[in-house]
Amino acid sequence: MPKSILIADSSGPARIATRRSLESQPGLHVCCEAVDGLDAIEKARRLRPDLIILALSMPGLNGFDAARELRAMMIGVPIILFTLYADAIPPQDAEVAGINAVVCKTDPQALKHHVKKLLAA
Repeated sequence: MPKSILIADSSGPARIATRRSLESQPGLHVCCEAVDGLDAIEKARRLRPDLIILALSMPGLNGFDAARELRAMMIGVPIILFTLYADAIPPQDAEVAGINAVVCKTDPQALKHHVKKLLAA
């Protein structure tokens, strides 16, 4: 059975590129896309994906705040923060927010690696 992934990013082209990249891998299926953090929380609650990818910069609720809300709701699936500013994110800040990995948007291979690693755990 394929593993389901929720992608949240306010950029439509970024969501499409991420979806295509992940769905090119066997056993992965993007179950839905969200346009912001609030949309991601609602869809995660309803669909219960196996993994969530959150962009850092989104209107309303950014990736950090959405991760905190998801953890407060006891949603224990792995969360990846996907941002152009991955190097600027202190690992301890990500950990406190409940984020399992921070990946740079310019490195789709690293995203695939972390997705596989987190889904295998």
